[in-house]
Amino acid sequence: MRLFVPILFATAAGLGACASRGRPSLTPSPAAPAATTATAATAATAANGTIAQVYYWRAKPGKFEEYTRYVRDVAEPIDDEAQRNGAFLSVTTFMTRDTSSAWTHLRIFVLRDTAQLRGLSAALDAATIRLEPDSAKRRLRGEYSATLRDRVGAVTAEILR
Repeated sequence: MRLFVPILFATAAGLGACASRGRPSLTPSPAAPAATTATAATAATAANGTIAQVYYWRAKPGKFEEYTRYVRDVAEPIDDEAQRNGAFLSVTTFMTRDTSSAWTHLRIFVLRDTAQLRGLSAALDAATIRLEPDSAKRRLRGEYSATLRDRVGAVTAEILR
């Protein structure tokens, strides 16, 4: 988990810190692995990453818990499927209840290289289709997710060692 801290603060500085009056309090999502439970294999895999794709999301008013459940119940199974197929090395979701922060949920995908980055979106889309082949159901799920959160931004960052 130490790998993510420099990325988190470096990338959040330009977006999250400018909108907050202080340092946001960070809490790993309940479904995200805690540093004490991360396996050595996961840590070794993440350590091989050279870049990260960071997505900033803000839960809509009154939707924090519902969006957190959505991440756990919908997004994370898609992530797991994509990761099993080599889309990325690891993903961690952070969340903050600090209302002065620009974001409520921060998702960091650690990637091996720029080739893996270029394929990330398509790989996540393909995983979504594998898990839910019905396009009408996928469309409805996309419409539902839009009622829960807004995308605040995204950034690609190099991982410093």
